[in-house]
Amino acid sequence: MSGHSKWATIKRKKGATDAARARVFTKLIKEITVAARMGGGDPDANPRLRMAIQNGKGANMPSQNVERAIKKGTGDLEGVSFEEITYEGYGPGGAAIIIEASTDNRNRTVGEIRHTFTKLGGNLAEANAVAFMFERKSVIELEPGEKTEDEIMEAALEAGAEDVVQEEDGTFTVTGEQSSLNDLREALEALEVNITTAETAMIPQNYMDVDEKHARTLIKLMEQLDDLDDVQRVYSNFDISEELLEKLAEE
Repeated sequence: MSGHSKWATIKRKKGATDAARARVFTKLIKEITVAARMGGGDPDANPRLRMAIQNGKGANMPSQNVERAIKKGTGDLEGVSFEEITYEGYGPGGAAIIIEASTDNRNRTVGEIRHTFTKLGGNLAEANAVAFMFERKSVIELEPGEKTEDEIMEAALEAGAEDVVQEEDGTFTVTGEQSSLNDLREALEALEVNITTAETAMIPQNYMDVDEKHARTLIKLMEQLDDLDDVQRVYSNFDISEELLEKLAEE
């Protein structure tokens, strides 16, 4: 299987439009703000903030956006207060879905998420309905530059990586235990590759096959959930064939 989920691979294959890029900035700003509020505005003393800032740089976010988000988080600038909430549900064909959101209005967020599930044949579930099917892991995506696969593999494994996958576009996805994120990032930074994202993610323990009909609706559901302003990340345990993956990613 390519990468850490079919959904992640589909998003990569579809590429980033200007609108998607703007949504990425919105989500990164929220993450930086929340990280600064929870752990302070000094990235050297706040690992989560440091990761969020580096992910912002990986997405080419302007430095003034980063600085403003930090100041809002620390209270130096007036801004809304975000809280983090996790929602769980089932998609078409019974696929498990986890949504991580950051919001200043719970009622708005749950309403939008429930409406999206309902119109696309899914349903929002109770807490812990599907979370047990996933594990939180460290996931780093990088562009190798001039480094070889062997060099990346060696550095990642020595730092505690469990898996290193080269994607079809030449990028790499490195996966490890949740606690190894900082060690993995530092080891790969020392290798002087271009890290585009470094975060913890919910990885399915097992995958569920879905047919083409359900896959089409499920991907549409994932896209529409991912497009919601309050949603930070969406995960699912669905699996499809490589042939169908290519077909759907091109649509």
